[in-house]
Amino acid sequence: MSSTAITDFYAIIRERHSVKHYDAAHHLNEKEIIGLLEIASHAPSAWNLQHWRYLSIHSQAAKEKLLPIAYGQKQVVEASVVIAVLGDLEANRNAEDVFGSDVEAGLMTEDIKASLIDQINAAYGDSPAYAREEAIRNASLVAMQLMLAAKAKGLDSCPMGGFSADAFIEAFHIPSRYIPVMLIAIGKAAIPARASSRFPVGKTMVWNDFQKE
Repeated sequence: MSSTAITDFYAIIRERHSVKHYDAAHHLNEKEIIGLLEIASHAPSAWNLQHWRYLSIHSQAAKEKLLPIAYGQKQVVEASVVIAVLGDLEANRNAEDVFGSDVEAGLMTEDIKASLIDQINAAYGDSPAYAREEAIRNASLVAMQLMLAAKAKGLDSCPMGGFSADAFIEAFHIPSRYIPVMLIAIGKAAIPARASSRFPVGKTMVWNDFQKE
């Protein structure tokens, strides 16, 4: 990787801010949205189970339906698209497809595949808490990657946790397999984001053991 590419990546990270006001005249087409999600989907996930599902809220009617569920936050209707990132509570069901393609490609044996699937199913077992934690943890990784992908394309974004999950599930007919993790508004800023500070790393980091703090 060239030094220019590294510098550009650092700039993307530093310049990404949560934008609250969007140019409502700016539109993204389906191909552009899919392109962003394809980049985001390169995020890591436990066992490569890819514990995410996206709901693209793209039409104005769908965004208007979302507005009261998101407590009237105007970025919902002004942004070009709102991506609802959902976590998969049954991601263990993805294992066959994930590892089956690895076997076909000669990257693992059938025995290793079977062993991994057994490990995964044992981890999920009868533990809804584990499934929920994994769904949220891994879907959050893809959500961050989506916001960076948007910035790299010259777009702005805003992660949103302020919405009624129950109302969202009902209004958008979310299957019980999925849990809403966050909404991400994406579009062109109408008003730049307010600059925000960050704690120095020395205030948020501990070396080796909290007893040494």
